[in-house]
Amino acid sequence: MNYVVVDRGDELSKQLAEQFHELAAARGLTFNEDSPEMVVSIGGDGTLLQAFHSYKDRLDDVAFVGVHTGHLGFFADWKAGELEELVRMMTESEPHIVRYPLAQIELETASGVSNHIALNEFTIKGVDNTIVAQININDELFEMFRGDGIVVSTPLGSTAYNKSLGGAVIHPSIESLQIAEIASINNRVYRTLGSAVVLPQHHHCDIISRKEQRLLLSFDHLNMTRSDIRSIRCSVASRKVSFARYRPFPFWNRVREAFLGYDVK
Repeated sequence: MNYVVVDRGDELSKQLAEQFHELAAARGLTFNEDSPEMVVSIGGDGTLLQAFHSYKDRLDDVAFVGVHTGHLGFFADWKAGELEELVRMMTESEPHIVRYPLAQIELETASGVSNHIALNEFTIKGVDNTIVAQININDELFEMFRGDGIVVSTPLGSTAYNKSLGGAVIHPSIESLQIAEIASINNRVYRTLGSAVVLPQHHHCDIISRKEQRLLLSFDHLNMTRSDIRSIRCSVASRKVSFARYRPFPFWNRVREAFLGYDVK
């Protein structure tokens, strides 16, 4: 098996990466940065987002495994002291591959259309002032938005920024997108629903700029500032991300441990 390791860059993560390489070599795994079959993330959820975007062009060929070095992460199944067990299972067991939906983001400008993808969420905010945008769902006017911004999240990202905005936590097996408002302003001209909206796989939404404005666009942890956006189409991507599960760790257990902290005896 070909593998690559992406680590957070702190001292502990670098040490664990070296340990992983030693264990992997002893078990006959091959380090291959260009064509890995398995991408091992060592750090936190942000490290896995970095790993995802580093290999987003090879999603059909790779699966991701997370090792967390701090608090329990939503993407990480393994702890720092379990590397030997992980490597053993990678060489002796067939993983259960789970595939989860992603967000497809199409930016339309005067010069054309560019395509982007997000594992957790796409966020649009105003740089100088509040943003003004028309929100269409399936090519029909839904609402006129004015406020600090909009977050479009995947089910995997529903526990992140979306949750802090009052959005629902959605199981990642449900192919959908969720639209949540950031500090919307409601008056006679601009009127929004005021709650998160969940779109199924076959629906899409368009965010149409209604004034000249500088916008901060974020695709997970990657940011860009643009002043030429005409519209943004958000939909469930045709591609999915794959995670290799070598032992069961149900999603709702992750939610319980991350937010509620209950120990089940």
